[in-house]
Amino acid sequence: MCGTCGCQDAANHAHKHEHTDKTIALEKEIMQVNDDYAGKNRQVLKQKNATAINFVSSPGSGKTSLLEASIKRLIHRYSIKVIEGDQQTQLDAERIRRAGADAYQINTGKACHLDAHMIGHAFEHLDIQQDSFVFIENVGNLICPAMFDLGEAHRVALISTTEGADKPLKYPDMFYHSDIVVINKVDLLPYVDFDMKSCIKNIKKIRPNATIFELSVKDGFGMSEWCEWLISTLKVKENAEA
Repeated sequence: MCGTCGCQDAANHAHKHEHTDKTIALEKEIMQVNDDYAGKNRQVLKQKNATAINFVSSPGSGKTSLLEASIKRLIHRYSIKVIEGDQQTQLDAERIRRAGADAYQINTGKACHLDAHMIGHAFEHLDIQQDSFVFIENVGNLICPAMFDLGEAHRVALISTTEGADKPLKYPDMFYHSDIVVINKVDLLPYVDFDMKSCIKNIKKIRPNATIFELSVKDGFGMSEWCEWLISTLKVKENAEA
């Protein structure tokens, strides 16, 4: 197979591979532009001492449900703004608002990820408070979002017990770039064929120093520890500023 264009017959192309260097240069240029925007986002967040967390997963792992549950536990103490990324609809933003937090919806159309420029634009529509949280729910996809730094302090990858324990090995880039991993829907363990030990082992193969939370949004198992970690990210920043 041609590694550049995907053709199956690499030996008998009708076209040449002179576009290889151009493709690489263009990718580097696109990523550099994104990284520049990500740096600007970090400056905005630093001025407010706000912690941004980028939530990534495949569709249906429970990102929105985790955000709803986290907001309900924290909103009485902290300001929380949420940026929602979906190809279409305002459905998730509406759920977040009902949970008590301000939300800004980004509809990406055919795009499969959020980028740093989109996030910077969303900041303009959110009144980010001092010592607050900015939660970013990325488009459900374990491939493309791995490439794009949004200016976040932490990237949280969710995997649910309804998925395979080998998912970290199948999508290594996402788990390599996620310092936090949440294994959700543990209440379903008695009913699904999911090997928790194997999943954790696979996560550690890709990201040895990953912090792992096992929880159930449905029955609340592990949510206290999860919210304590969220609060600790603000405390760390407060201490750093002192």
